[in-house]
Amino acid sequence: MSRLAPMFADCRAEGRAALIGYLPAGYPTVPGSADLFRTMIDAGVDLVEIGVPYSDPVMDGPVIQRAAESALRGGFRLRDVFEVVESVASAGGRAVVMTYWNPVHRYGVDAFARDLASAGGLGMITPDLIPDEAGDWLAAADDHRLDRIFLIAPSSSEERISMTAEASSGFVYATAVMGVTGARDAVGSEAWSTVRRARAHTTLPIGVGLGVRSGDQAAEIAGFSDAVIVGSAFVSRVGGVDREPSGAQAEVRELAAELASGVRRRTARPA
Repeated sequence: MSRLAPMFADCRAEGRAALIGYLPAGYPTVPGSADLFRTMIDAGVDLVEIGVPYSDPVMDGPVIQRAAESALRGGFRLRDVFEVVESVASAGGRAVVMTYWNPVHRYGVDAFARDLASAGGLGMITPDLIPDEAGDWLAAADDHRLDRIFLIAPSSSEERISMTAEASSGFVYATAVMGVTGARDAVGSEAWSTVRRARAHTTLPIGVGLGVRSGDQAAEIAGFSDAVIVGSAFVSRVGGVDREPSGAQAEVRELAAELASGVRRRTARPA
């Protein structure tokens, strides 16, 4: 059984979508990021997505890229991600890791899965790993009882959506738009279409990410998805490594509370 299934069941019982919040581990510092994740959970985020800072991102827009570069300059090492996961789990929170594949490959696929599970992590989001080439990860995820979350996009074919959903567990990550991460003024119409197409292929929950920055947008996406995923907006609220931690925590808490309210007043689904 999926380790994330109870969370989605609880959210369905409350008649709402789940709220998932992202930050890179190590930004502004390793202990500082752990504090921010706990702040997000306390303010109503159901699941945190702990990013692994990476020097050559594919999906990350400029906001997350700058934060990742800052974490790497600050001395982030891959093993630090397990420290942050453990901090979240010890506080009673739920955590998955979002990482590009190369760091996992270099660390050792089974060793990474082992250490993630040992730290209390529930699964992993892999934006640049396609199911066709994920044999080692699928085996390791099964061995260590981790959910494997793959991505679909508005450009995904029906065949690709079906294959991706079949390989996924926990939930399917649907990108709302083509392009990279970054808060946007409006929810793209492609988001609803992508979710609708995915539902024809799977009963797994479907989470929508990329571009969400407000409670109103969260409410709109919650009207047709099972989870609202927010990243760049949270990273922007941190405000840099030189900022007073209490100020960053206050802004992250404020945004988390606004988004948590949004997923609880989901707007009507499009016809």
